[in-house]
Amino acid sequence: MDAISHKPLDAVPVPTLLDRSAATFAAKTAMSFEGRRWTYAQLSALVDRAAAGLQRLGLKPGDRLGLCLPNTPYFVIFYYAALKAGLVVVNYNPLYVTRELLHQIQDSGTTTMVVPDLTTIYEKVADIVDLQRIIVCPFAGALPTVKGIAFSLLKRSMVVRPAYGARIIPYRQVIAPGAPLIPVRIDPSDVAVLQYTGGTTGRPKGAMLTHANLSINCQQGTHHMPSMREGEEKLMGILPFFHVFAMTSVLNGGISMGGELILHPRFEIGAVMKSLTRDKPTMMHAVPTIYNAIATAAEKSQIDISSLKVCVSGGAPLPAEVRERFEKLTGRRIIEGYGLTEASPCVSSNPPDGQVRADSVGIAVQGTEIEIRALDDVTRIVPAGERGEICVRGPQVMKGYLNREAETHAAFVDGALRTGDVGYLDKDGYLFVTDRIKDLIICSGYNVYPRVIEDALYEHPAVAEAIVIGIPDSYRGQAPLAFVTLRAGEVRTPDELRDFLRDKISAIELPVRVEIRTSLPKTAVGKLSRKELVAEALTST
Repeated sequence: MDAISHKPLDAVPVPTLLDRSAATFAAKTAMSFEGRRWTYAQLSALVDRAAAGLQRLGLKPGDRLGLCLPNTPYFVIFYYAALKAGLVVVNYNPLYVTRELLHQIQDSGTTTMVVPDLTTIYEKVADIVDLQRIIVCPFAGALPTVKGIAFSLLKRSMVVRPAYGARIIPYRQVIAPGAPLIPVRIDPSDVAVLQYTGGTTGRPKGAMLTHANLSINCQQGTHHMPSMREGEEKLMGILPFFHVFAMTSVLNGGISMGGELILHPRFEIGAVMKSLTRDKPTMMHAVPTIYNAIATAAEKSQIDISSLKVCVSGGAPLPAEVRERFEKLTGRRIIEGYGLTEASPCVSSNPPDGQVRADSVGIAVQGTEIEIRALDDVTRIVPAGERGEICVRGPQVMKGYLNREAETHAAFVDGALRTGDVGYLDKDGYLFVTDRIKDLIICSGYNVYPRVIEDALYEHPAVAEAIVIGIPDSYRGQAPLAFVTLRAGEVRTPDELRDFLRDKISAIELPVRVEIRTSLPKTAVGKLSRKELVAEALTST
């Protein structure tokens, strides 16, 4: 049997993870950002002040607080502060354009949003009337003194200076001394986070992840790695915390073990390479594109990343060539895992202290059952070695989709979560993912929804029909490719249509190209059909 821990799983409110570490590791570094450090005692005090400040603003348990932030100390502070005040966190991708943010704001019922004072993010949310309050955090204020002054002087065009008032609220007001935090009773079954995902089809839906889901899943992850030592680990925070993989494995996982979070506001290979040498992290969670970039950098100059004890890959399938190249150039082993938003997200992982099997995403984490069900009869469980739909049971599985009773019902079979992925289990319980039922496209670990891109294409007056598919991409894993037909008499170029999309969808959603066709494939009942285009694209790659 592989070496994993089977300590009891403790369903606790998520803020308890921080409280326990603050009590045990008060003087140890909890997070670092561009050279500035905060101890657990300092972080805990800031969280309590921010939670009290949110209460003074009138936010009540169950209210939705949106976080539209890169990885900065503000994300960590407001994430735990919101949960401590009994609020529900709604994570927002800062790269989203206004209409994508608006959909999620309206669907979730978000009333208050936390943003940095960076122009590119602040201006997208400032005029959204659905928001009652916007809390603005000074980016320079999180930097060491000298760097903060330099940023304020040299990056003036990147920073906004809002007219503060009842709706636009400065960070300093929220954390100002005042009435102390009023303790809130939080039940582990309460919803902690609304994490948006496309599920199997359609526009993004809010997966309701409870305190128990999240606190247990980070324990499942740490129990899978018994060689990790409480109070000693340093985790690279290069994946955005608004992504469920990093939120659970890095943010909650790191805090729960008293580790240091090394925060990076974005992935920039030069900064990451310096950080690997300077900060000497012991754990890194990343998507395949990041490991590929590090391997490419390692080809150009020798690097020493011997401090890394564990390199975990998730969010997208890890190509064998990327694994082999990274391991050859760095001497570090990559451990691949598998999960999905609806499972908080971790379902399985190769054990770092046990056997790693090529092309496998490992064994189920503690307390989790993986079932493979027949593709032609989802009520039937198939034997080891046979392919089918991967279904999951465990304490980390979501409560359901927000206000989507039908979609929630469809996401389960006999109480097991349907992942929409195809795979098989070997005789020893190692999971192999071989295909995807979903139309979902995964680019560098991010979920990209074809319908969002198609809806944007349909806004062009010349477009008659549109289909978006995912195609293999050597760097990102997958990339969107768009096919359109034009209305009669219209003449447009592919580049013109692609340029039209630039301010309507995020950069990661932008198709690698747009192909104009005279017709698009349809089913017998006249529905647009992707499968023919997918087959064509795979044949030509």
